[in-house]
Amino acid sequence: MTTWMRCYWDEEDIWSYFEVDAEGWVTRQVELQGPELTPIAAASLDDWQQAHAAGRLDEYDSRFGITAELPISEWEGHKPEQLTSEEFEEVWGPARRQIASQPS
Repeated sequence: MTTWMRCYWDEEDIWSYFEVDAEGWVTRQVELQGPELTPIAAASLDDWQQAHAAGRLDEYDSRFGITAELPISEWEGHKPEQLTSEEFEEVWGPARRQIASQPS
């Protein structure tokens, strides 16, 4: 079952939003920084894997970022707030479009 959540990292002033699969792996991730909630990452595991297979991983990482490299069961010190899929999509769509529209 897919779940959605968010965490706040105050030391970097970043809200991170996560879509997590049934095994606890992050499949999509958004990072918004500062009081303006500026999108700094909007990564999809599927897109990352496709970029890797096509030899375009550096390009993908520099534009969209990467998803968390550990399953949520191994996270320490963060208590995620649960979200609905709609709440996640309200953040994902605009962040992804904004990052994709920026010159590379």
